[in-house]
Amino acid sequence: MLGLWSAHAQTFLLMVMVATTLVFALPIFLVPLTWARWFGWRIPEHTDLAVYFGRCLGAFILIVEALMLRAALTGSGLVFTYQVLIAVAALMMVAHIWGAVLRIQPISETLEIGMYAGLGALALLFYPVSAPV
Repeated sequence: MLGLWSAHAQTFLLMVMVATTLVFALPIFLVPLTWARWFGWRIPEHTDLAVYFGRCLGAFILIVEALMLRAALTGSGLVFTYQVLIAVAALMMVAHIWGAVLRIQPISETLEIGMYAGLGALALLFYPVSAPV
């Protein structure tokens, strides 16, 4: 399974980078509470801390997006970028499973478990087995 579609590793990264930049990174970074409302969160009256955490999370997502864009366009750091993407998928699954078990998140967040599982599986299928580091 590892690297079955590795010939298309850069194209896959470019597609994931564009989608996640538009749906997650930029909205979370620029308008975190609006993004939270889109995904079903109920926002309390005092939101400064939530905005701060949202912008911090958005900033880190943008870093991952930049890694994917660079690797997709140039091939530079391709293996490392896939390792980061697989780590993101795995840890985000843990975070979302935890929230689902505790029943502290809207259904959209619980459904993201499947999205991250799919992203992780696809990252393994597109893993660049013979690419330069």
